[in-house]
Amino acid sequence: MKTIFRLSALATAGLVLAGCASVNVDQVVRDTNETTNTFTQGNLELSRTEQQGQARARLSSELLAKPLTMDDAVQLALSNSPAVQTLLAQSWADMAQANQAGRIANPVFTFERIRFGDELELGRLLSFGLLDLLTLPRRQAISRSQVAQARVQLSANVVEQVTQVRQTWVRAVAAQQTLHYANQVNSTAQASAELARRMQQVGNFTRLQRARQQVFYADATAQLASSQHAATAAREELTRQLGLTDAQAGQLKLPERLPDLPKEPRQAAVVSANATQQRLDVQMARNQLDVAGKSQGLNLITSLVDVELGIRRDTVFDNAAGTSTPRKGYELGIRLPIFDWGTARRDAMNAQSLAAANRYESTVRNASSQLRESYSAYRTAYDVARHYRDEIVPLRKTMADENVLRYNGMLIGVFELLADNRDQISSVIAAINAYQQFWLADAALAASMIGKPTATMMAAPAAGGGGEAAGH
Repeated sequence: MKTIFRLSALATAGLVLAGCASVNVDQVVRDTNETTNTFTQGNLELSRTEQQGQARARLSSELLAKPLTMDDAVQLALSNSPAVQTLLAQSWADMAQANQAGRIANPVFTFERIRFGDELELGRLLSFGLLDLLTLPRRQAISRSQVAQARVQLSANVVEQVTQVRQTWVRAVAAQQTLHYANQVNSTAQASAELARRMQQVGNFTRLQRARQQVFYADATAQLASSQHAATAAREELTRQLGLTDAQAGQLKLPERLPDLPKEPRQAAVVSANATQQRLDVQMARNQLDVAGKSQGLNLITSLVDVELGIRRDTVFDNAAGTSTPRKGYELGIRLPIFDWGTARRDAMNAQSLAAANRYESTVRNASSQLRESYSAYRTAYDVARHYRDEIVPLRKTMADENVLRYNGMLIGVFELLADNRDQISSVIAAINAYQQFWLADAALAASMIGKPTATMMAAPAAGGGGEAAGH
């Protein structure tokens, strides 16, 4: 009997130990804001109440009432996008599920009622997994590691989401800016084509000369149509990233041009100062390795044997004699490894642990290389954009001013002046592309510094490219 009571006490203690606290999602969000502060500015929030929803709606209206900057776009996405809320809610679910894995299963109570002649037997059995209780500390350690991994994964997902918003905003503004200058090119081409038509009518132009102007106008018209669609597509992509409704999409206003270049680029020493061990991808790989190692030790036991302990208390009623006889005892159920010795499960765990170890090593080795690549793309884009701003655009402007003087002095004709104007506008469009590449690379480098590498394709500048937009 003493043994039964000791087992009962052991089971009770196990249940107490298993009663670990639930995941505090508000604290998780605060920690994520702190970890990714350069991305969220502390604005990440899981909306669960009507008041929070109303506050988010008011903030969204305030942001949409003015031209949306890049930082405002990020804040609007964090406060308005259902995708961000889905991300937070799903992370909460993942952490709660990982937390649940560290708890012991509830005991099973079985009641039996058996009648045999004049005898009535009532059986009561309380059973629980003894192996579950004995392995509880290990399972709780695994659960904590899985929760930590889910936290890091949340931070990585937030960084990715914000980076996508930043890059989409850059593309939308650049596409809108390019469309503005494509309209100018089309207007200039239309004027050239009309002037050529009139000059042919009076006999001052050949068919070939007019055809040259007309084909340029036709090409400019096609390019304008493509630019119009590109601007629409980029704007709609931004609308989806921000999670705007149809009404909100109609209120969306973008700046007329991309931001100016920073006075100085990020320095390589500052970028490389971020220790690779602090990167999110390295932390995730390390947590996966930790979980795999702990799970391997646990599965080594559970793959061989399983034990279930039950505490029984029966009562037998003899109606003829008018007596009742209590009976007490316990049951022990052991799964015998006769047909399956768990070798397949152990092989799977060994393979998973080996994969996790190599994945961690690969991530650590790749971290510095990815950061150097991102910085190279960033610095190249900065130098190219600055070259357009400081060299090509000023030269194109000087050429345009000189051609105006030559035209006023009747040294060149109107077609030469229009052609120079087209070249200048083409340079401006190329400059916009250079600026776009820089801000895309800047967003990608920021993500790589914290450990969520984002590929950035360097686009070749257009022929005859220029520097900064005319407004710069």
